Amino acid sequence: MLAEDAKVLKTPAPTIAVSELADSSVNLVVRPWCNASDYWGVYFNTMENAKKVLEENGISIPFPQQDIHIFNSNS
Repeated sequence: MLAEDAKVLKTPAPTIAVSELADSSVNLVVRPWCNASDYWGVYFNTMENAKKVLEENGISIPFPQQDIHIFNSNS
């Protein structure tokens, strides 16, 4: 995905690593190198394309959820 973005520099290599093993997710960091003037475009494209690539490969993004149990007490 990063190799296909013309604004991502070839060197130095991007950093891709696991940053956290959270309660219900594995958090990754993806940090490609680019020219300062291209930063925000590369940032937003990387976020959008990462989500698309993950979904195309059957990987969903977990969202926090909470279960609420209601008990009916006849006092």
